[in-house]
Amino acid sequence: VAQAYRARKPKASPLWQCLARHFDAFLEVYEERYQTRYGFLRPIIPEVVNKFLDCGDFERGFARIRCDHCKHEYLLAFSCKGRWFCPSCHQKKVQLFGALVTETILFPVSHRHLTFTIPKMLRPYFRFDRDLLKDLCRIAQQCLREFLRTTLDLPDGLPGIVMAIHTFGEYLDFHPHLHALVADGLFVRSRLFYVLPDAGLKPLEELFRARVITFLVDKGLLPPARANMLRGWVHSGFNVHRSRRVLAREREDLQRLAQYIMRNPFSLEKMQFNKPDKEEGFRLRADGDVQADGCVIYRSGMNPKIHRNFEIFTPCDFIAAITQHIPDKSFQLVRYIGWYSNKMRGQRQKRTAEEALAVGKAVEVIDVSEHQPLRIPSAKWRELIKRVWESDPLVCPRCAHPMRIVSLIDDPEVIERILRHLSLWEQGVRVLPARAPPEIVDRVIEPCFDDPFPYYDTEPVMAYANG
Repeated sequence: VAQAYRARKPKASPLWQCLARHFDAFLEVYEERYQTRYGFLRPIIPEVVNKFLDCGDFERGFARIRCDHCKHEYLLAFSCKGRWFCPSCHQKKVQLFGALVTETILFPVSHRHLTFTIPKMLRPYFRFDRDLLKDLCRIAQQCLREFLRTTLDLPDGLPGIVMAIHTFGEYLDFHPHLHALVADGLFVRSRLFYVLPDAGLKPLEELFRARVITFLVDKGLLPPARANMLRGWVHSGFNVHRSRRVLAREREDLQRLAQYIMRNPFSLEKMQFNKPDKEEGFRLRADGDVQADGCVIYRSGMNPKIHRNFEIFTPCDFIAAITQHIPDKSFQLVRYIGWYSNKMRGQRQKRTAEEALAVGKAVEVIDVSEHQPLRIPSAKWRELIKRVWESDPLVCPRCAHPMRIVSLIDDPEVIERILRHLSLWEQGVRVLPARAPPEIVDRVIEPCFDDPFPYYDTEPVMAYANG
């Protein structure tokens, strides 16, 4: 039985503390210190960060949850719904994405995890023109389709691919690369699947390298002399890595892979924020650990190049590093390709409906065009919380009876009156002067997930991914 839900404390997060103290300073110095490296400040960055700072804040609105049995009540704050930034909100998307992919997208065949990477020399092109990431994704899937068709000698075969665009490296550097969950073979329209025999990936890697270089030359970005140099390098920096074959029955492994390719660009568990002290800088202790004041320490795996397993940032540098990975509005970082595309799934559903009609099964049609659903938690919302936090938001912590949502509160005067009555009013508690609240058309109860899938878009990598 799931335990009772306990609301998180967003302002205790080191990320919230860092952003609340230093984000305004980051904006002030951005043009001078960061514009050359990261490009012009994209409007989506302050929008996403400001929403994150309000995520889970009772003063921005909440739902009242009541137990009819013992009359106990508690408040559940609205969330920011942030994707690829807010660790809490994005983790909900990770959980639902993993379940959706394994339960409704993937067919019961073996799959592999493929990673496409490009050399450091080419990465700045994609940093300053984010639309090129779409082309990189397109080139990779075309190369993969041609490789599979040639190997299996199936000119009309269709690959099944779920591909995610990543822009982040281990230490938050800009490292554009692609993760793909790929059916290990080809589908045909007669609904047969041809399994790929054992074959090396060198032809696929060479094709990917040639296509990317040619594309950048044709775009006028890569000088021909540098392109010829890249073509001649033995170790070019282009790489296609493939995991072991994950069988259809290994559903948990497939779900972990799906969650991995959807993971957030950074992890709170790796982050340590040290508030400013009189002495700036860091000190390396005798045991090899590091103590720092007025900085962010980000720990990850051992880096053989720098011979340590951590990186130290000033607060503004850390903010610059993590915000560069925020995708532009409406930019889809997850793509469904071939047999798993929206179009192909729609065609199969249509064919199934037509076959049902052909055998005399009546299909009732109801006009729902004018229906306006209420923005309240669904059963899926409740199950998602139980999956993420192993707790049930609608179980009374006192008597364990079912609870229900009795109201959604977003009127500022009512919010203040309730919070003052409960001694929860903390207006002005932020380190910096409070900004005007962002204009939000609708409110989402925290925690919640109601974004449509798969129309858009827990580390570490499991041992199974590398065989």
